[in-house]
Amino acid sequence: MSNVNLINSLSGLLILTSLLVIETKKLRLSAIQYGIQSVVLVLIFLALAVTMEAKQLYLWAASAFVTKALLVPFVLIRAQQRMGESGPATPALKPAVSLILAAVTVVVSFIVVNALDLKVAVEFKPALSVSIAHFFFGQLCILTQRNLLKQVLGFCLMENGSHLTLALMAYDAPELVEVGIATDAVFGVIIMAVLVVQIFNKIHTLDSASLSTLKG
Repeated sequence: MSNVNLINSLSGLLILTSLLVIETKKLRLSAIQYGIQSVVLVLIFLALAVTMEAKQLYLWAASAFVTKALLVPFVLIRAQQRMGESGPATPALKPAVSLILAAVTVVVSFIVVNALDLKVAVEFKPALSVSIAHFFFGQLCILTQRNLLKQVLGFCLMENGSHLTLALMAYDAPELVEVGIATDAVFGVIIMAVLVVQIFNKIHTLDSASLSTLKG
């Protein structure tokens, strides 16, 4: 039971780190915070592996640590270094409004999950609620942040939420499933980072509101 409480408690840290990733103005710091969040996700995988006696989750944890905690932050920080400081892009919403939307998302996710009859993950309903809310946090980041690299981080948050949902609902899935997810996520981030660098070289800003200058 202690491991179950640990998993549900660690999942709560994902909410805090997500909000920090979204609202922190400096991209480098946001990328580091995402790396910290990924370490928390790895700890959840390890605790889940012990609790459910799912050996394949150890591989999930190892691959998540390498790809999410190390590679993704490195790729994003390197991309920013190549572009230099371009000035912060003003978010589409004020931080207070974003926090209210995030709180509503968490509450709705808990209500929906508690209403479901889940035999597979009945003990992990709080963690599952967080994982679903986490997916929408990523969407919130993409929709409210105008910095292109912050929008890439929004994609990463969505992927972390999906990853946790899969671990909770299908912890006995084959190792190849995790390898495929991790590989797709890393290559997706690399491709998006390359595109962002190319866009910056063209319009000399990371503000997505300026993308209209690429028309024609």
